[in-house]
Amino acid sequence: MRLPRSLLLGVAGATALAALTLAREAAAHKAGLSSGTYRLRGAAVAAELTFERAELAELMPRADTDGDRALGDLELSAAHAELDARVVARTVVRADGAACPGTLDGVGHDGTDGVVVRATFVCPARPRRIGLVAAFLDGLPPGHRHLATLEGGGTLTDAVLHGGSPGVSHQVGPGADGPAASTAPADASGGPGFVELVKLGVEHILTGYDHLVFLLGLVLLGGRARSLAWVVTAFTLGHSITLGAAALGLWTPSPRVVEPLIAASVAYVGVENFFVKDAERRWRVTLPFGLVHGFGFAGALAEARLAPGQVPRALLGFNLGVELGQAIVLAPVLPLVLWLRRRAWFTRWGVRAISGAIAAAGLAWLALRVARP
Repeated sequence: MRLPRSLLLGVAGATALAALTLAREAAAHKAGLSSGTYRLRGAAVAAELTFERAELAELMPRADTDGDRALGDLELSAAHAELDARVVARTVVRADGAACPGTLDGVGHDGTDGVVVRATFVCPARPRRIGLVAAFLDGLPPGHRHLATLEGGGTLTDAVLHGGSPGVSHQVGPGADGPAASTAPADASGGPGFVELVKLGVEHILTGYDHLVFLLGLVLLGGRARSLAWVVTAFTLGHSITLGAAALGLWTPSPRVVEPLIAASVAYVGVENFFVKDAERRWRVTLPFGLVHGFGFAGALAEARLAPGQVPRALLGFNLGVELGQAIVLAPVLPLVLWLRRRAWFTRWGVRAISGAIAAAGLAWLALRVARP
């Protein structure tokens, strides 16, 4: 069956337009990550919440007086009332069901691009159970995740909160509160649980449109199963290396460099598909591009602000989640591509149409990320 050229061009144009729209939406609504530690001290809960400056600007748009989508030091110092209303008041803490009113203690820095908001929530009495609802998530993108750690009585409860599930509770252990108890919690590893880190890795790859489009571009040409396996393996090896290097603190390039490079890799693969016939030697390209994408994955993990002792477990869980998410995507896509490659019309026109859309999406991401303040 030979499809009319006008129909194919129309499909290609519609696909390119959809890719450009997706690129703009993905750049404008990138899912973020924040963290919070909530420590019971007697009848009070001391909280430290860490956000990126850009996330706080989205949460408190009126505080972003210069409109650069990131809150500077002067803007933060003038926004205490806004922080109290948008962050502290929207952090709901309860002790055995009774409300614990919160007050803003101050704002600081975490040594990178993070802003630490400190608050104290005073409860009627020392509780047996602490409840937390991160209601401020309503003001952040739907994909935003808040890594919450609740401490009390020498025990920990970890949770990954989001808009669909913003609450968690913690059963207070029998131990005394204070510095002595907190130095030896029941779960000495701290941080999010291993399963939660796996889920976080899966969610990151499934919402990472640029990574998914890059993978589609890689397998679109089809080829022998062995060649495709080498392509995917090289990409996996590359991003695993840099994800580990960044998580261990060996080297982490600025997102202002990494994000445009990821976009450029997407555009490159889309263009290269017009000139490469199969995936026979493509692993030579996917390995270095995998190194770049790994730093993009590491950005999400770095936002968790993990302590050095938490890194190995977090790295293993998050990377496993990324690989699992990648497998979830490739499982249906790869057989479909291989089936379509046996159709002459797809080999001649379909690959070009989709590759053109991939290149267009990559260029759109590149322009948006370079122009981003």
